[in-house]
Amino acid sequence: MTSSYHEVYQAWKSKPEEFWAQAAADIDWITPWEKIFDKSRGVYGEWFVGATCNTCYNCLDRHVEGGRGDQAAIIYDSPITRSQKTYSYSRLLQEVEALASVLTAKGITKGDRVIIYMPMVPEAAVSLLACARIGAIHSVVFGGFAAAELATRIDDASPKLIISASCGIEPGRIVKYKPLLDEAIALANYKPEITIILQREQSPCELIEGRDFDYKQVVDTAIASGAKQPCVPVAATDPLYILYTSGTTGEPKGVVRDNGGHMVALKWTMEAVYGIKPGETWWAASDVGWVVGHSYIVYGPLLHGATSILFEGKPVGTPDAGTFWRIIEEHKVAAMFTAPTAFRAIKKEDPNGKFIKKHDLSSFRTLFLAGERADPDTIQWAENKLNVPVIDHWWQTETGWPIVCNPIGLGQLPVKYGSPAVVLPGYIVKVLDDDGRPLDTNTLGNIVLKMPLPPGCLPTLWNAGDRFRDSYLTEFPGYYQTSDAGYIDDDGYLYIMARTDDIINVAGHRLSTGGMEEVLAAHPDVAECAVIGIADKLKGQMPLGFIVLNSGVNRPPEEIETEVIKLVREKIGPVAAFKQAICVKRLPKTRSGKILRGTMQKIADAEQWKMPATIDDPVILDEITADLKSRGLAQ
Repeated sequence: MTSSYHEVYQAWKSKPEEFWAQAAADIDWITPWEKIFDKSRGVYGEWFVGATCNTCYNCLDRHVEGGRGDQAAIIYDSPITRSQKTYSYSRLLQEVEALASVLTAKGITKGDRVIIYMPMVPEAAVSLLACARIGAIHSVVFGGFAAAELATRIDDASPKLIISASCGIEPGRIVKYKPLLDEAIALANYKPEITIILQREQSPCELIEGRDFDYKQVVDTAIASGAKQPCVPVAATDPLYILYTSGTTGEPKGVVRDNGGHMVALKWTMEAVYGIKPGETWWAASDVGWVVGHSYIVYGPLLHGATSILFEGKPVGTPDAGTFWRIIEEHKVAAMFTAPTAFRAIKKEDPNGKFIKKHDLSSFRTLFLAGERADPDTIQWAENKLNVPVIDHWWQTETGWPIVCNPIGLGQLPVKYGSPAVVLPGYIVKVLDDDGRPLDTNTLGNIVLKMPLPPGCLPTLWNAGDRFRDSYLTEFPGYYQTSDAGYIDDDGYLYIMARTDDIINVAGHRLSTGGMEEVLAAHPDVAECAVIGIADKLKGQMPLGFIVLNSGVNRPPEEIETEVIKLVREKIGPVAAFKQAICVKRLPKTRSGKILRGTMQKIADAEQWKMPATIDDPVILDEITADLKSRGLAQ
């Protein structure tokens, strides 16, 4: 298939409002817009001003009315609890209407905030959609977040009601949510009036009389009574949700998403970017606590009339490194989206792909990776083992949908390893120096997005307009600052090399840790890696590499460390001053799979640090500290 990408991008660039008006025709509006884009409103303008709509209606009601009622909307697959459940569009609508009627009966109205603190269960998706149905603003907090972090979000969002569960389930352990929730409410200055708790059989909890209500009991009662809850019209510019960024640095930021532009952008991406047709099965192996879960487990697929997999498990260990392939075969998945970290974990456990060979993957067309930089070695491994296109793409919590991708639905462009490919319609990407001057192609600098941002991107931060300007718009006037660093090549392909914080300065040379990580990852014995810059009295900073070896590697770690140091010298040159690498058991990561390079750097430099709220396993930081001390690199 010949790609139409360049024609489509130029069509957007020449007439952006007409482009988005055409995309908006795929959404059902209650009343039409007065202006497609009004630059006089908000911080940088607002999309579909004057229109009214309802996101839940577009996700559910219209598909049931249009004949998709019996089609699977969500397939819940939980290897961790050995259970599965399929919700048709009709059944999902019934559940959502019931919960929406319960929320309304509890006094929740348009504009009220509801925090959702849930594991990866169908009721989490139902909760998002029920809020959208009545115009309430949901804020999902990743299930199992520490009480203090949850309390911070309660105080900022001031929710009238919280929907939670008795527990979450991780491999080998049960995480009791209710004690964390109770502690968070005790710590918070703002006190929610009501909580609705999903009792899970693995660890039921005690309910506080008058405040806590049993989820299943109230929803089943509403269904039995035939409760109907009509969709509440909201302005296209009204908030749909608040999603707090991880808060690994400073206070968490409440990213706001509107209703109208969000629907238009997500619906457009499902086919144009991901190549999914209505009725096909799509799988985003993420969590509803992250933006991927909002955009591509719940809203995007359901807006499009697709079937979405909701997965409660891990890429390895539930029960083995073949879980992904079992799900693709069993549910006839056409395309999936996950983090590169997941594939590095699978590659580490099953480097020869023996589990892949056990499954019929004939339905599977495309693998998409995002969330952490996808190193070429991981992409090539996946391509070779799966024999499908492996597409890296780049976006942020703030944008809500991809900025840069190889858009399969428009016809695949040539793949360049290490690049997420080309800029999508809606965005103009520039690379600037620290003084805001444009840089030549193939020159490393600050990646920025020309204003205004397209539909679906954040219009502001919750209750923090000044912070929004300071965080994103002030440093490079006229541009949104992504805080990522990279370069654009002569063909217009973007290369994301690191967060700007991860660009290190070695004797006056600005070097990308991402470039060094690419070299380390190419070593056949290396499963995954990270490079940080550590303080050096002579050169300012020096790179330090951490490498995790593939399962079954029995060679002395010292040999492999020597080899990777030599590789960096050969591939990047002496300028990198790469002289230290350490084999470690595992790397510290957030629950979304991002490596905590900044925390490792603080440990190495003996600086003060606090435990990141999003960390998957805090014990790993103790292991890293011990490894650094053993080399004389940490106090």
